[in-house]
Amino acid sequence: MSTAAESNADPHAGEPAATPLDPHRELTAAEFHAARDSEEFHELKRRFRAFVFPMTIAFLVWYFLYVLLAVYATDFMSQKLFGEINVGLVFGILQFVTTFGITALYIRFAGREIDPRAESLRTAMENGDFR
Repeated sequence: MSTAAESNADPHAGEPAATPLDPHRELTAAEFHAARDSEEFHELKRRFRAFVFPMTIAFLVWYFLYVLLAVYATDFMSQKLFGEINVGLVFGILQFVTTFGITALYIRFAGREIDPRAESLRTAMENGDFR
């Protein structure tokens, strides 16, 4: 028969604290919840959102500006710049340039800010730091 003190004891008390766990083991729901509630995870989400939300808004404003100009400012968009190249075509090509530019910026940002934090969080989870 167990006593109240034994039932309140740390269930991981007999395990060595510094030994990493098997990285291929199944993580428990409690470990995922603990990681989700950690300061490290909140910082990861905050940094991700600080890049993605403003960049998404800026791109959507630029995209809808292009669409609105194409629909309502046809005289402006059809102005020839050189040869058969007009403002609308240049703006359309700039949509692709903007997309590739944002992608390049995100790759650089993720490599500096997101990936190292995510790797640290993953390692902590594999080591059982969130049990």
